[in-house]
Amino acid sequence: MNRFIVGTGRCGSTLLSTMIARNPAVLSLFEFFNGLDATRRFRREPMTGSEYRDLICEVHPFLHMVLERGYDVPEVTYPFGAPGARFTRESGVPWVLGVTLPRLSHTPDALYDELRAWLARAPTRPPAAHASALFAWLLERCGASVWVERSGAALDYLGDLDARFEGARFLHIHRAGEEAALSMREHHAFRLAIMLTYQLPAGAGRSTDELRRAAPDDDRIGQLLESRPSAEYFGRFWTEQVRRGMAAVPKLDRDRYHAVRFEDLVARPREVIAEVAEFLELPDARGAWLDQAAALVRGAPRARAGELPPDEASLLREACRPGNALLGRA
Repeated sequence: MNRFIVGTGRCGSTLLSTMIARNPAVLSLFEFFNGLDATRRFRREPMTGSEYRDLICEVHPFLHMVLERGYDVPEVTYPFGAPGARFTRESGVPWVLGVTLPRLSHTPDALYDELRAWLARAPTRPPAAHASALFAWLLERCGASVWVERSGAALDYLGDLDARFEGARFLHIHRAGEEAALSMREHHAFRLAIMLTYQLPAGAGRSTDELRRAAPDDDRIGQLLESRPSAEYFGRFWTEQVRRGMAAVPKLDRDRYHAVRFEDLVARPREVIAEVAEFLELPDARGAWLDQAAALVRGAPRARAGELPPDEASLLREACRPGNALLGRA
């Protein structure tokens, strides 16, 4: 069975995937699809194994611009500066090595080399078939029996996942739009994406390539990362993710889609993680690992929306209202 956790950015899906990783039979795959080129990751045309290897080993431009300036990105767990680490913040780290493999191995560079060699021998097939075969290889390599892939903002391309992975089950975790949006604003990669999406400020540059071409003494990227756009833009961005994702939900059979609230996960962690395990049909769904998973929750994060100035809070609520309504939160 193909199993996915989907949600918007900053919805609590990282916590959920960390919790299910406590099940020793589960290979919890973090952020595999999220940073891949959107025009190629789910295309129907076949790729050679080497072409797919190159796709998943590209350096993500947003992450590189953030990391090389010294900012941290929580999703990137590659051990920069550790003995034997091959890549640096300045060199850029391949996507799959930066976010996925460090969660699976204490020696991610070695696993990366194995993965590259394995894909170089893989036959020509569509990208989704490459992904399925790679996940099966990782299952055997890591000694697990089922995989669950979770990428931040995967709700955005739920329709593509459904079209490419037959019979897949989708666990949707969602969070109040206002709080998800404000969490995005504290995340430097999201902040840069918002600035480019809504062209803030006007004339800053319409693409990452244009920003890179700025004069050496004109670090526009750094200026954007230091800026703090109004929360309204993050709410609009969040609502659009919800709209695109929820448009695909009616096409799913009821036994292939289930939603949980982040607020319930942090309030009743053992109960909700057991619910998730049952829906995804994880091995040992009622095992002792549930207690370990529940212990990862340290309570709910502080609510930020109430700390906003009244005018900004009002604009954020209006921006999030359509998305909250689609999620049954209005």
